[in-house]
Amino acid sequence: MRANEYTEFRKKLERSHSWPALYMFKFIVSSDKEEELTNLFPKNKVKMKSSKTGKYISLTAEIMIGSSDQVVAIYKKAHIIEGLIAL
Repeated sequence: MRANEYTEFRKKLERSHSWPALYMFKFIVSSDKEEELTNLFPKNKVKMKSSKTGKYISLTAEIMIGSSDQVVAIYKKAHIIEGLIAL
């Protein structure tokens, strides 16, 4: 995402959520990137599921977030992971 896309995303989050709020993150990565992805949520319980072939994993994390800035910060860190798909 580019800077202006994050700005627009932040505005949408502000219109649709009252903070703090429970927010759900969903990502898909290749299995070899699992640790990088789980490191984004070190203190949170996450649900992981492997694809049929085991080549990919999906992660779902539903966590209490204090602001739209915190959501954007997690997405910025996530987008550094090569091959990541954010749902």
